[in-house]
Formats: sequence, structure tokens, C-alpha cells
Amino acid sequence: MFLNTLTPKFYVALTGTSSLISGLILIFEWWYFRKYGTSFIEQVSVSHLRPLLGGVDNSSPINSNSSNGDADSNRQNVSECKVWRNPLNLFRGAEYNRYTWVTGREPLTYYDMNLSAQDHQTFFTCDSDHLRPADAIMQKAWRERNPQARISAAHESLELEDCATASILLAEEEATTIVEAEKLFKQALKTGEGCYRRSQQLQHHGAQYEAQHRRDTNVLVYIKRRLAMCSRKLGRTREAVKMLRDLMKEFPLLSMFNIHENLLESLLELQNYADVQAVLAKYDDISLPKSATICYTAALLKARAVSDKFSPEAASRRGLSTAEMNAVEAIHRAVEFNPHVPKYLLEMKSLILPPEHILKRGDSEAIAYAFFHLQHWKRVEGALNLLHCTWEGTFRMIPYPLEKGHLFYPYPICTETADRELLPSKRRSGFNCVCVFHEVSVYPKKELPFFILFTAGLCSFTAMLALLTHQFPELMGVFAKAFLSTLFAPLNFIMEKVESILPSSLWHQLTRI
Repeated sequence: MFLNTLTPKFYVALTGTSSLISGLILIFEWWYFRKYGTSFIEQVSVSHLRPLLGGVDNSSPINSNSSNGDADSNRQNVSECKVWRNPLNLFRGAEYNRYTWVTGREPLTYYDMNLSAQDHQTFFTCDSDHLRPADAIMQKAWRERNPQARISAAHESLELEDCATASILLAEEEATTIVEAEKLFKQALKTGEGCYRRSQQLQHHGAQYEAQHRRDTNVLVYIKRRLAMCSRKLGRTREAVKMLRDLMKEFPLLSMFNIHENLLESLLELQNYADVQAVLAKYDDISLPKSATICYTAALLKARAVSDKFSPEAASRRGLSTAEMNAVEAIHRAVEFNPHVPKYLLEMKSLILPPEHILKRGDSEAIAYAFFHLQHWKRVEGALNLLHCTWEGTFRMIPYPLEKGHLFYPYPICTETADRELLPSKRRSGFNCVCVFHEVSVYPKKELPFFILFTAGLCSFTAMLALLTHQFPELMGVFAKAFLSTLFAPLNFIMEKVESILPSSLWHQLTRI
């Protein structure tokens, strides 16, 4: 009787409402997945429903140990997701701005430049800057967002007195060639060395003098390093190597600048592989943080020993030799650390200018490494061929899902978000059209959760039912009654069997109850 009283409008309203609800669920699930990389329904099920349904007790000692391990892993992921200064970052005036003038594209994002402004304020300012008018002007200049305002403030500071940080700013942002930048850095070096010697004598006289000496040390190290990079860019590579070695010997504790990565790149340009191996032996240590430069340079050296004679056909017939196995293992180690690099080295993905900051194990680090080291891989005969034949084998060794790493900690899930902030993924062109500038590499590729697919199918199915019911109400009503009668047929069959087995008096009493 209930089914006979239902009209086609009811079915239209029912299917339309269910389609709307499932569509809203689909939109929310998709937004949540795009933002957090996981399904909201799955997360709620695992986090809240599973313990209620008799899941694992989190208070047990075993789980407490595993939770401690997860906490350690999370702490490692947080440290790995820290954004680092690019050791080989380009000059903003002589390189980045020239690229903008030629192409009309902005190679740096606002987030990246803002991080650079914070670095400059940390390295080049201190609390006693207000005591000297030139330093006080530069303290405000580093906080300026407008490049022209920063350059004008630097000129104003130099008019008062020689100021090392003012010359640094002009060399970085106003100089349009590397030669001009080197000239300004040499001027800054003369002033910076004098300030460093004076503050070194007074550093133990109080906290204020100690902070000033720390600032002068940072300024001097920065100037000498950039001068070495100028020499490297101008073809005076041996001079650059000597300057970097002297700098590392003079300030051995300033490892945060990663000067050894500049030294590795210069030594590779000279093809001085013995010295490269010596630097790696010192810095490729288990207790020190790794980088793509260290891992892939180690792989390049081991590949160099076998790559000129390597043949995949011959290796498949006779098996890998010990040296070839060492080279393949080194490549697998490097790829596990940063899986984005091979596509740039093999030119399967186009390169862009590297950002001023990088995220270790991320796409930004891969771009920065390949931008400077692709030429070194090409110079070693057969190295790219060996990389092409072996790099994808890494992913068969890594557990899936990526809860555990093979040689390193599990790959952090935060790299995609940070890389999208660091890299210029999109640009604006005419008529507000968004054109792709760089497509950020994502690892591992995210698969759509089951509930997104389920809600998409449910939404589509109910919408189709609503449309058919609206167009063919009588026919859909017949189908609905037939479907419901078929659905309840097993229940009716069971009820009939129960009635035939039980005595009528007992059945009458049960129905009354």
C-alpha cells in the first residue's frame, strides 16, 4: 500500500536530493584531498571509528614504542621539510633580472624573496646598528620590499661612509653583469675585513660586541664566498677553488653555509675527481645531513668507473660486476634521497632557473642540482646511460606505502606544498589567462581515495535516476516497484517458511508481542 501511494514526483525528489548530497560530499572530499593529501572519510574512520570498533589499544607498551618511533620519524620529516638557502643561488641583478628582461617571466616567487629578506636581516644586521648612521639605514633597507628603495638606501648609506652591507646589496641587485658584481664585492671585502678585525678584538667585552662580531663574521664569509662564485662564473675556476678552500679553513664551523657544495661543483668543473672524492669522504658522513649534491656526486664518481663500458644487454647476460653493482647501489641511494633529479638529468623535464631557497629532497633541490651539475654528468661518458637504465629500479626497493625508507627516512609528505611556494608554477599573460610556467614534480603520485570515486559514482548514478524519473515517471515507477519487490523477496520467503514451520497459535502470540 505504501509503494502504491508513492508518486513519480517523490522519486524525482528522492533521487535529486540524494544526488545533491552525494555531490556536496564529493566536492568536500576532493577539496580535502587536494589540500591535505588524504580522504576525510578514511581519516575519520581510522582515527575515531576504528578504536570504537575494537581497534588496537594505543595505551599498550608495544604501541607506545611504535608511537615513539612515529614521533621520531615525524621530527625527522619536519627537519627535512626545513627550507635551506641555495648554496649556488644566482645573482639577482646580473642573472635573475636579466632573465626577466628577456622573457618577461618572474623566476622568483614572493615567498622565496621574502625568505631571502629574512636571511639578510639575520646575517647582516645586529642590535647595535643604530649606533652608526650607515648601518641604521641598511637595517631599514633590508626590510624594504621595493627593490628601487633598497638600492637608493644603499647609495645613501655609502654617501655617509664605506659600508660593506651596502656594497653587498648593490652587487646583488643593481649590478647587471658578473664583472660589476665582482667589483662591488671587492669593495665590500676591503670594508668588511676592517670591521671584522675591529670587532674581533672587542668581542669579549660584552653581549653587544659579541653580536656585532657575529654579524661581521657573517658578512665577511658571505663576501668571500660570492667572490669565489664570481671567479667561477668568469672562468677562473682554479682561483675559485683556492678561495673556497681558504674560506673553509678559516671558518670551519660555519657549516650552515654549505660551502663544500660550491667546492664540489668547482672541482667537478676541473675534473679533479680525486679531490672530489676527498671532499665527499669528509662530508658524506652518516651523522651529517645529506643533500642531492652529495648523494648524486657520489653516484657520479662510482658510475664514472664503469659507465664507459656499461651495456644493459651484456649486464643482463653475465650479471653485474662488483664495480657495476656499487655504481647501481649509489644511484639507487641518490634516487631514494631525491627522486626528482633523474628526470632533469635525463632531460625528460625542462629546467628553469633555480630558486634562492631549496627544500631538501624536493623538486626545488632537484632543479638547483641539475641546473649546475647536468654538464658534469654529460662530461662523463656513459654516466647518463647508466642512470637511465637503473634509476627506476630504486622504487622496487622502497616499501610501499612509503611508511619506511630503505636507506633514508621515509620521504616527507610536505615537499609538494613547500615546492609550490618556492617555484614559479604559474604565470599571468594577456587577458588574465593562466599559463603553466613550471609543473611541480610530485612524489609519490597521489592516487584518488576510494571514497572520492565512490561518491562520484553515487552522485552520477542518482543524478541519472532523477533525470530518468522526471522524463519517464510511469516506466521508472514500474522499475522502482519491481526493484523493491525483488529486494524484499528473500525476506518474504523467509517469513513464509517461518509461518509454515511454527504453530499458528505461537505465531499469533509472537505477532501480538
